[in-house]
Amino acid sequence: MATRNATFNSQTLPSLPEVYRSLPIQPGMSRWKKFLAFAGPGFLVSVGYMDPGNWATDLAGGSQFGYALVWVILASNLMAIFLQILCARLGIVTGRDLAQSCRDYYKKPAAIALWLLCEVAIIACDLAEVIGSAVALNLLFNIPLIWGVIITGLDVLLLLGAMHFGFRKLEAIVITLVATIAVCFAVQIFFARPELGALAQGFVPTVPNQEAFYIALGILGATVMPHNLYLHTALVQTRASDRSEAGKRQAIKYNTLDTVIALGAAFFVNAAILVVAGAVFHGKFGKVEELQDAYKLLGPAVSAPIASTAFALALLASGQSSTITGTLAGQIVMEGFLNIRIQPWLRRLITRGLAIIPAILLISASGGKNTVGLLLLSQVVLSMQLSFAIFPLLMFTSDRKRMGEFANPLWVKILGYAICTTIALLNVSLLWDKLGAFWVGVIAAVMALFSLWVMFVYKEDPKPEPQLAAESA
Repeated sequence: MATRNATFNSQTLPSLPEVYRSLPIQPGMSRWKKFLAFAGPGFLVSVGYMDPGNWATDLAGGSQFGYALVWVILASNLMAIFLQILCARLGIVTGRDLAQSCRDYYKKPAAIALWLLCEVAIIACDLAEVIGSAVALNLLFNIPLIWGVIITGLDVLLLLGAMHFGFRKLEAIVITLVATIAVCFAVQIFFARPELGALAQGFVPTVPNQEAFYIALGILGATVMPHNLYLHTALVQTRASDRSEAGKRQAIKYNTLDTVIALGAAFFVNAAILVVAGAVFHGKFGKVEELQDAYKLLGPAVSAPIASTAFALALLASGQSSTITGTLAGQIVMEGFLNIRIQPWLRRLITRGLAIIPAILLISASGGKNTVGLLLLSQVVLSMQLSFAIFPLLMFTSDRKRMGEFANPLWVKILGYAICTTIALLNVSLLWDKLGAFWVGVIAAVMALFSLWVMFVYKEDPKPEPQLAAESA
């Protein structure tokens, strides 16, 4: 991707300005109180790793192959933890989010292209979350899917209104929803009673056959969400921590702990979906990937109707929490890439409309059938954008001009590029499987031609070398 020598614009306002550095970190706090003060961003990010878009692949993997693919979820989660820790470091050290960093570094056409790709990814992610919530409302209250989509859109606007009462209120809502999901799956695992010996074997890397390989690709490709990377770099800036070197080091330490704990909870949820599917459906019902089918079969299979209710409640909580964070990510991306400011309520209304309108059109066209197909479509779109977020993230956090003494050491660079390359290759494989060689070739050709045009044809005034972000008050 074509780049330029850029400098941080001192006139650039932070993303989410209404909550920027709004949560004070008081000196002299105990370690426990400091952790609680910093905790929160990781849990808001974690909901992206347990959103409805992940459920279909987990259900299919568990129902077909039992516990054999649990190791794939663990590997995906470890990669996600690594990348999200880098996000926290970038936001804390530079005072810039990932979108702003991309705008600073890349030439204008390249930055605009990255913004458009990210907006498409956010729409696709929102589509999965809105459809998941609508399916949950249909299962719980028999509300038609189209009305469920509309209700979901209105509901998330009300929840985001909690930001006017302080960002902690919004974090509390999301953490409550995450806890609801965890409790619901704990109930399901209790009734499913998985065989612990067989479950332990699922942590040994194996791929039973070609179809298991493609499901594993789907799990890996859909786990790391592009919008989460942009989101996390901005959320860590809601804390008014000390901007000294020691203060940054402290903030990195506590945000790393927050990220590990929060994504650990996300691993439990993702693994629980596959484990429940493996314990209840494997060898009995064949391949189960429709959310509605899993709901109908789960209760009778374990002789406990509450298990089905818990499944639907978890799906609703998953959809609602991820739509909140997806809407915030939309605001961060627009403000970061374009450096424009519109009223937050208007930006959120635009974001919801961009998700709700396609969801209504797709549900109407499909007659409310094949919801999993719609979810998988959203994951393919997400996979196309992911590499355009993870490689810049690793490059920025490895740059000493931006990160100073906090730049990635050599071993982190090696591990990071190995992870990023692995994710990119797996996503190319997923696209190859879903779209075919011709369309993958077309996409590659368009990207190459665009990059050549930006590098050798497009002219832009040179900018001074980037410097480490100025200290904020």
